[in-house]
Amino acid sequence: MKNLYLLFFASLLIGCSSSNSVTTNTETDNPSGMDYSYLALGDSYTIGESVAEKDRWPVQLVAELNERGHKVAPPKIIAKTGWTTGNLLSAMRSELNYTRKFDLVSILIGVNNQYQGKTIKEYEEELREIFKLALNHSKLREKGVFALSIPDYGATPFGEENAETIGVEIDEFNAVFRKVTSEFEVDFYNITPISREAARDGDLIAEDGLHPSALMYRYWVDEVIDEIPQMLPQ
Repeated sequence: MKNLYLLFFASLLIGCSSSNSVTTNTETDNPSGMDYSYLALGDSYTIGESVAEKDRWPVQLVAELNERGHKVAPPKIIAKTGWTTGNLLSAMRSELNYTRKFDLVSILIGVNNQYQGKTIKEYEEELREIFKLALNHSKLREKGVFALSIPDYGATPFGEENAETIGVEIDEFNAVFRKVTSEFEVDFYNITPISREAARDGDLIAEDGLHPSALMYRYWVDEVIDEIPQMLPQ
């Protein structure tokens, strides 16, 4: 019964867009005194399904950057639970001001392409379009953009029965993600091994049994925090 419940609940969270996770714009222009802007692009992992707003990894990243003396405004987040590359691409085209550019842009997308059975070819094609748009909205082009790898939800209670298959497919999608990232000369951070630690540490999973907890997001931030300040315009 527990597994049936998790399957039903998670199908709502991964397989389709949730009404509880919306595209979020927490800032329109930099507040007074802030030097930098940040655009975070993705899906449930970026919008922080099942964690508080302050615990989303882009929000934690900004908090840590500010702690280190870099004045970064709250992130503009374009992300929604259940989004594939196609969904994100459409949202970027409709929601981004054509002329606006950001000091930092992050990309984390692909789990729903895998989950929904989308092809690798489609993923690669749409991912390239996402990167083109992201670079167009980056003040420093590729030097202001970074990507995080797709987490492995096979390490969660929801995915444990098909963990091996999920893990293999996530690796295949991540190989394409890394390749496209390299083509655009964008930094790529592999947080997938951190996500796999959830199989041994339940504290890394949110209460829904599927998405990362605030602690796991903190570990993602720890993975990138020493490099990101070097990307900020001087």
